[in-house]
Amino acid sequence: MLKLLIVHTCVMNRDKAVGLALLVVSVVIIIAYAYVMFATPTQYALFLLKLTGVAAVAVVFGILAWVGYALATTPPPKPIEEIEKEIEEELKKLEQETKQQEQTQTKQ
Repeated sequence: MLKLLIVHTCVMNRDKAVGLALLVVSVVIIIAYAYVMFATPTQYALFLLKLTGVAAVAVVFGILAWVGYALATTPPPKPIEEIEKEIEEELKKLEQETKQQEQTQTKQ
C-alpha cells in the first residue's frame, strides 16, 4: 500500500502531492492527539492541553500584533481634499489640451 502511494505521488503533479501530504500529516496528528488525550496518563494529557492553549493564544495574539504593527508603520493616506484638488488640476490640464487640439484642428 505504501509503495503504491509513493508511486502514485510521483506520478501526481506537485499540488496534488502537497495536498496528499497535508492530508496524511493532519490525520496522523489527529490520531496522535487523541491517543495522548485518552490513552496516556493524565499528566501527558494535561500538558498537551496546556500546550494547545498556549499555541492558540500565541497564534491569535501574534496575528493581532502583526495587524497592530502594520497599522502603526503604514503611512496615513492623503486627505480626500488633496486628492480632489489633484483630480481637478488634471481635469483642467486635459480640458486645456483638448481646447488646444480643437483650435489646431480648426486652423487646419
